Amino acid sequence: MISKVGQIMLYVNNQDESLDFWTGKVGFNVISEENNGQGMRWIEIAPEKGAETSIILHNKEFVAKMSPELNLGTPSLMFFSENLDQLHGDLSNKNVKVGEIVNMPSGRVFNFADNEENYFAVMEKK
Repeated sequence: MISKVGQIMLYVNNQDESLDFWTGKVGFNVISEENNGQGMRWIEIAPEKGAETSIILHNKEFVAKMSPELNLGTPSLMFFSENLDQLHGDLSNKNVKVGEIVNMPSGRVFNFADNEENYFAVMEKK
């Protein structure tokens, strides 16, 4: 039986730029970074230390060569925030492309794009 989601693989074109985006603009923390010395580098990030789920930034080109059968598309992720208005403003002030806050049956939500034009959503959860 599966008990929780542990890690989400995010395949990116530029790991350093993606790391800068997620840590510098979104406020995630680096949990670990590994490099096998043969081109395989991965960076684990999460919104806070001890988070149950983390994101692993993988080099898309390297993974495509190693495992061409993998789907390297961007997963559709929904993040939660206790203060949606503040987060929306913070991201906007850091020149992150953000959508308008909209009211959905499940709550208020907006989307944002990373430096590679991958879109993610944030929902208000208190």
